[in-house]
Amino acid sequence: MTSKSQFSLVLKPIATLLASMFSVAAFAQGVATEQHLQTVSIDGVRQPLAANLPSTTASLTAAELRQQQNIFNPEDVLRNMPNTTIRKRYSGDRNALIGGRSFGTTQAPRGLVLMDGYLISNFLGRFDAPRWNMIAPEEIERVDLLYGPYSAIYPGNSIGTTVIVSTRKPKQFEGAARLAMQSEKFDAYGLSESYTNTQASAQIADKLTNGLWYRLMLNRQDSTGHPMQYYTVNANNAGVFSAPTGSKPIIHVTGVEYDVAPTGQRRAVFGANAGAIDHTVQTTGKLAFGYDFSPNLSAEGMLAWWKNDSDNRNNSFLRDANGQTIWSGRVSNNGNVFDIPASAFAPFHRQESHVQAGLTVKTRNRSGWNMSMVASQYRIIEDLQRTANNPEPVAANGGAGSSTLRDGTGFRTLELQSTYSPKQGDCTGGAHYLTFGLHANDYHLAQSTQTLSADWRRGSGDESQFVGGDTRLFAVYAQDAWRFAQDWKATIGTRWESWKAYNGIQRFVPGASQAYPERSITAMSPKFAITWEAADDFTARLSAGRGTRFATVAELFQGTQSGSSIVLNDPNLRPEKSDAIELMLEKRYRNASLRVSLFQDSIRDTIWSQTNTAVFPSITNVQNVGLVRTRGIELAGDIDNLLVDGLNLDGSMALNDSKIIENNNFIASVGKAWVRIPRIRGAVTLSYAPSNSWSVAGSYRYAGRQYNDMLNLDIKPDTYGGLSRVRQLDLRVLFKPVKGLELAAGIDNVMDYRAFQSHPLPGRNLFAEVRYQY
Repeated sequence: MTSKSQFSLVLKPIATLLASMFSVAAFAQGVATEQHLQTVSIDGVRQPLAANLPSTTASLTAAELRQQQNIFNPEDVLRNMPNTTIRKRYSGDRNALIGGRSFGTTQAPRGLVLMDGYLISNFLGRFDAPRWNMIAPEEIERVDLLYGPYSAIYPGNSIGTTVIVSTRKPKQFEGAARLAMQSEKFDAYGLSESYTNTQASAQIADKLTNGLWYRLMLNRQDSTGHPMQYYTVNANNAGVFSAPTGSKPIIHVTGVEYDVAPTGQRRAVFGANAGAIDHTVQTTGKLAFGYDFSPNLSAEGMLAWWKNDSDNRNNSFLRDANGQTIWSGRVSNNGNVFDIPASAFAPFHRQESHVQAGLTVKTRNRSGWNMSMVASQYRIIEDLQRTANNPEPVAANGGAGSSTLRDGTGFRTLELQSTYSPKQGDCTGGAHYLTFGLHANDYHLAQSTQTLSADWRRGSGDESQFVGGDTRLFAVYAQDAWRFAQDWKATIGTRWESWKAYNGIQRFVPGASQAYPERSITAMSPKFAITWEAADDFTARLSAGRGTRFATVAELFQGTQSGSSIVLNDPNLRPEKSDAIELMLEKRYRNASLRVSLFQDSIRDTIWSQTNTAVFPSITNVQNVGLVRTRGIELAGDIDNLLVDGLNLDGSMALNDSKIIENNNFIASVGKAWVRIPRIRGAVTLSYAPSNSWSVAGSYRYAGRQYNDMLNLDIKPDTYGGLSRVRQLDLRVLFKPVKGLELAAGIDNVMDYRAFQSHPLPGRNLFAEVRYQY
């Protein structure tokens, strides 16, 4: 199907949806007086997200989430947000990555996630997801998304999407308990298994008369995921599998599955490998507390702990003539001969323990100056992964292997901010809302790999590889929201940042050792937005801004070994610079709203791993891509009480066009679509709540054609290893028989549509939930 016909198929339902929205809204009549850059609180009153925000936002509250979605893990709250992808491969996934308007799910440093103002994004590795583990679904009060680098308040990682998660503060003594269960039957390549996941959480909280409040939360989940990857061998372009060299005994086997790889070659699939089936037991404990020294001064803090024990197993499809499972060696099937390495089906085990602490002090004056301080530290106390060298039957009795340790790795942040809220007759003429701030963060990575020659399951060994280093960022920012006329407001800001990388080192034993030189870079990122409130029910805003995203420790220092030397990442790796612009138009009605956003994001020096063909011999490492430009249109709207009371509709649709404009290191990629950004992305939720005692909801998500290859050679996306389309329907029923008790049941991916983000995404999941609050 051509792009034109795809767009036609999508634009027709969009036009119908818009027409219905406008007609229903017109029938409602009346003019709203509230601004739509707001979020719904638990009691249904819309409150501002933040004063004078120059960015487009999307918001959901706990009440809306519980009514609309089956939420097992905290990242699930993002899956229906406009023009957003959350790559959650299975329940309990510790690497659920975010994708947005102009960045894919493997560009993790462009997703900024804050929990109550504390950073939980993990910018240590190239593909490290936010530390969702520090949040339990039960404690979420609301989630807000901000699009683009238009506010000077947020660092350069906000060039993609900023996620702000707010947790619940008690107003009196309260408690809650929740039990959730999932069941998935997953069939692929002739393997059919069922996987069950459970999660339990409890919390108590109180606000005392002396101004002290606390909340204590405990969450535990036990999950097993379906297979994440498979051991495969591709044939050549003629469809022939290359025969291995040398003489070895050959075992004739059955069970090899044949299909077509994303790049179009014939492919042989031998089984779920590399620890594909993950069984994880995770525990999170958190103490949040605060104290009101006076009506205008308060402090609050948080201490969280997360522990994970995971066992990762495999499943070989191969059987010999006696029906015995074959895990390695030289095998033949259907006239083809293959070598299966001993490590292909090797299991691994991982133990992790992380802690995070945060402290906030702030003033709360109604007008004039306010001050705030936010400090946090995230530290990996233990992170030990033990991997066998041999397949499971051998590894069960020990044998050689390796271990990877990241103990001591972590990051710290500090934010000092002062704001001025104007009032009539002040020195600003009551027209300037001012923000000034200082920001600092540092990241430390220490990752050691050891060889375990005796028993991979226990003990320590000799170091075979080490990578480590530090980065530090210091920033100063200022922002002025100036109401220069009754219906006009200009938001002007800038952010100056000084970045430093140091202590970078990588060594291989035996082999080379590389100490990286210290590097320092400064950057200035200006911002500007002008807002016209043409009427109480109509707002137009033009926003423009630059964001500078500096390289992570792993992007800088983690190279690879080639023979006796180290293939370094680009030693002159430059920061990503996003120059973004957006025109936002928003119309509000008494019971509906519609937002249209036209946006362009031009990112120079995108940090990516690619092959540099401009040198000989060519080299593959992390380097800069000259210019990637994304243009798009985004629609988002909602209607309350559609035709009948209690019937609500929320929907969004985005058309994205992301292309490589310049790339001197890899000229062949110029003009190709950028990776992992769907051409079309949309979601719609229809919920019906005729009373407070029960509700039913259905959500449908769609993501269109996207690529995983910079040359767009993945012509068969709807298969393992590809980036497929997504067509997912979710259903949920919520019942409240008595005060405080909620019973819910649902089905995610009702049609069991098979989708892939390289890894297989979840199939049909049955969901059940019991929740009690008092």
